[in-house]
Amino acid sequence: MSSIPMIAQTAGGGAARAAQRGLGSERRGRGSSMRRPGFLTYGFLGAVILGSVFPLWWSFLVGSHDSSVISRGVPLVPGGNFLANASTVLDSIPFWKALGNSVIVSTVTAASVVLFSTLAGFAFAKLRFRGSKGLLVFVIATMAVPTQLGVVPLFIVMSKLGWTGSLWAVIVPGVVTAFGVFWMTQYLRDALPDELIEAVRIDGASMIQAFWYVGLPAARPAAAMLALFTFVATWTNFFWPFIVLDPSNPTLPVALQLLQAAHFVDYSIVLAGAVLSTIPLLLLFAVAGRQLVAGIMQGAVKG
Repeated sequence: MSSIPMIAQTAGGGAARAAQRGLGSERRGRGSSMRRPGFLTYGFLGAVILGSVFPLWWSFLVGSHDSSVISRGVPLVPGGNFLANASTVLDSIPFWKALGNSVIVSTVTAASVVLFSTLAGFAFAKLRFRGSKGLLVFVIATMAVPTQLGVVPLFIVMSKLGWTGSLWAVIVPGVVTAFGVFWMTQYLRDALPDELIEAVRIDGASMIQAFWYVGLPAARPAAAMLALFTFVATWTNFFWPFIVLDPSNPTLPVALQLLQAAHFVDYSIVLAGAVLSTIPLLLLFAVAGRQLVAGIMQGAVKG
């Protein structure tokens, strides 16, 4: 407050009144930013959480009963047959092999997407080369092409390589995604200062070293979210693995489809299997969720 009279003495009353108005607006801005969310905000978030949890709860509810109970109506409380239905799932399909295949495919795909997308995003965001804007637009435009249009030529390529029935046929087509390149380009363009790269280059580092020691650490928050999105999308992917993999070497979604063939449409067995396939994702969120949120907030503060 003592600075206002000093401004009035040195710059006049008009400048002092302007400074006073600026100080008042700054305080009002701070007060509004410190204000806690209201009832509507918490109500909306609660509705979103309930809507997200409901499908899993419904699957557990149906999977905990037998088919005779389900045929009489919709159960309202959990039953006591979930462990028996889960045991039927484990005996009916190669569950553990499918689980291992899903872990391998999802982990390798997520790691490769993060690495190559960050490398491409670093090039598009910080390097200057002819045709970079047009090439980036072309990469983004490929997201408008449905995946189903490329299934036939992709299957022909995998067949000629001898990869049909192998996990390589699922991993290799997904080592990099257009969304990942766009995501990392947008993040690195704002989060990584050009001056930092120039300083590293002046110190004698190559561009690859600048990417590895400067670009990759700076991209960690966005890379963590991209890895999570890619892992979940790959884990739940059914269409392409169902086409290219054998029933003896499936991923989890393909293996769960076999339950309908073995038990017709016994929804208690099918949904018990769906709950079992969701448990690894819940464990992933429980273990890595706090670190992911901390990384996102750290990147937001730095930005």
